[in-house]
Amino acid sequence: MKLPNFLSKGFFFAITMWLTSRLFIAVIMLLVAPLLPSPPGGLAATFSWDVFNAWDSKQYNIVSTQGYTDSQNGEPSAIVAFFPLFPLIVRAIMTVGLPFEVAGTLVNNLAFLGALIVLYIWINERHGVNAARWTTAVLAWFPLSLFGTVIYTEGLYLLLSTAALGAFDNQKYGWTALWGSLATATRPTGIALWISFVLVTILDRRGIGAFLASLSTGCGLLLFSFYCQIKYNDPLAFLHAQKAWRPSWGFDWIRWLKMFMQILVGTTNWKYGYIKDPWHPLLFLMITIMGYLLWRFRKQLAARKVRYGFAFLGLLLWLLAGDPLTNVVMIVGGIYLLWLFRTEISTSALVYGLCAIAMLLASGGTISLNRLAYGVVSLSIALGLLLSHHPRWGYVVLSSLSIPLASFAVRFAQDLWVA
Repeated sequence: MKLPNFLSKGFFFAITMWLTSRLFIAVIMLLVAPLLPSPPGGLAATFSWDVFNAWDSKQYNIVSTQGYTDSQNGEPSAIVAFFPLFPLIVRAIMTVGLPFEVAGTLVNNLAFLGALIVLYIWINERHGVNAARWTTAVLAWFPLSLFGTVIYTEGLYLLLSTAALGAFDNQKYGWTALWGSLATATRPTGIALWISFVLVTILDRRGIGAFLASLSTGCGLLLFSFYCQIKYNDPLAFLHAQKAWRPSWGFDWIRWLKMFMQILVGTTNWKYGYIKDPWHPLLFLMITIMGYLLWRFRKQLAARKVRYGFAFLGLLLWLLAGDPLTNVVMIVGGIYLLWLFRTEISTSALVYGLCAIAMLLASGGTISLNRLAYGVVSLSIALGLLLSHHPRWGYVVLSSLSIPLASFAVRFAQDLWVA
């Protein structure tokens, strides 16, 4: 990839998508959320940097300020599951006197801006300006892009993994090794990036240079493993610590069944084993019937009515099913999109997307699947290509996505679980 021309339309488009989407989130979290009452199980939002610091952010705070701590019995604590590069960068920024909340927010937001610029350049080179714009807009306005603003690793990982994939596509293997090794030091999903580079190198017979660069992308992970060996006498301590969230490895078909049933009949009915709340399945059936009728008579209706009708039904379904729906859609929908555009997206992006989803499915749990899948840039590329082929649908989809994005922003500001 060529270095960005900061006077180009592409640069201004990427920064516009970043600025408008981040301002939208900031307004919701800092101005709207504090006006709302304190929710059950949450906290009252305040006009402060604290709204960006919740859930996993607190773990990165500990690593940034105290390092990796031990549990009371001297064993590695669950905090070692959080990879070191992001807290190291935040710690470096804090040395100029900034508090953690400010440093962490700045690092993630600026990294997310970098991810949008790098993504635009890569997709523009490969697919043209139209696809680049839609893909950039998808990544910026998708509801889970909230985690490119709060103190999480999404922005940094998206920047590094996208840069590594773009460099690999352009056979810039020195940059591939650099960005890839930094990505594998940022979060566990980097393992899928490492594996995908090796597989593509073998499948495409790219030669010894590509093979060495592919192997080198694992250096970040290997260095963290070496640290775990020295500190805990366990090179896989970061992997064993995942048991705090995922007790066993392998496809957790019971939790997947639970998610599907929560979508179909509702959480209450699944919990009690009978129809205690008849409204959920009834509403789900009504939405399904309306969706079928809308599709069945689409030729008799104006195209705009069909598009807005499906968008409205999608929002109703999200309001009804919530997190289980977003988890299933991100994984199942992601697999479908990757397969649909398997001949258009690059081999490295395709293999990386499939390896990452396979890793998530084999992780032994369903917690945060939607957020982790969002961090796999291949899915945004596939969705961006789809919308670039159907721009009128694209405008409706992106407009609709702003509603759950606003909801997620309020929930996070109120210290409620999002993903």
